[in-house]
Amino acid sequence: MDEDILEEMQKYGSFLEQRGLNLSSHSGNMSVRRGDRIFIKRRGAMMGDLTEEDVVETGIAEDDSGVVIASTEIGVHRAIYKETSALSIVHAHTPYAISLSLVRDQITPIDDEGQYHLKKVPVLDVEESIGSEEVEERLPPILQDYPAAIIKGHGTFAHGENLEEAYNWITVVESICKVIYLVENLGGETSREVEW
Repeated sequence: MDEDILEEMQKYGSFLEQRGLNLSSHSGNMSVRRGDRIFIKRRGAMMGDLTEEDVVETGIAEDDSGVVIASTEIGVHRAIYKETSALSIVHAHTPYAISLSLVRDQITPIDDEGQYHLKKVPVLDVEESIGSEEVEERLPPILQDYPAAIIKGHGTFAHGENLEEAYNWITVVESICKVIYLVENLGGETSREVEW
């Protein structure tokens, strides 16, 4: 395996852990595409302490190599790579985004920084949110138009040209959701006109 891929996954896995962007230590996943190969976090690996054994290499096309121990979201990652220009994906169980997704159909930023980056964050409501064929079918078309989306009650998927960009979108979405949550709990108004 390319040492650079491991180092990048370790770096951003550690960032996710340090910033509290995953609800539990072993949750979430990330992957990097190199040609027709995917390097993805192993199922059950600790996000903030990844080792070489925690990164699984497999194909974008359905193949058996590594699938047994790859993240349960391997099918979703494959579908995103097949249908978008993504070269990296980060999926995190982001607490504020999950919370808001349970009460909103989409997230509209109310803060200036959030609006600068995103006009809205789609929320995808599915029957089975974890590694399901429904997510594989319905999420990639959304990610053709948006850098990130929230699976209702599950967490945020973000993509980019590299892990840094995908990680950035995770932080942007969580920041937007946190500001909304804080303003609502301070008794403030959270419906704001957005200029398109």
